[in-house]
Amino acid sequence: MAVAQIMEQMQSAFVADEAEDLEATFQFCISDDDDFFVTIDNATCASSLGNHDDPEITMSMDSETLTEIVSGELDGMAAFMGGRLQAEGDVMLGTRLSQLFKMG
Repeated sequence: MAVAQIMEQMQSAFVADEAEDLEATFQFCISDDDDFFVTIDNATCASSLGNHDDPEITMSMDSETLTEIVSGELDGMAAFMGGRLQAEGDVMLGTRLSQLFKMG
């Protein structure tokens, strides 16, 4: 699945109720596709291609790992522990992705 498709899916799967009072930017660095970031601001969500200047968390992986995580096939924490996902910054924020986006 291409990054553009994943970005669209994330937009439609966003759970606004889980993001009240949350302001955060998630940077996704995809080794074999386009980098993108998702910004959450008080129950709204926007995604953009490219790199954000100051994200709260940066997650690096390949597109296969990203696809498996967003489809629900692979748990993000399992990917991290297995070395398929690298995270820098507020790692605990990354654990909230599955609550913020109901996919799969």
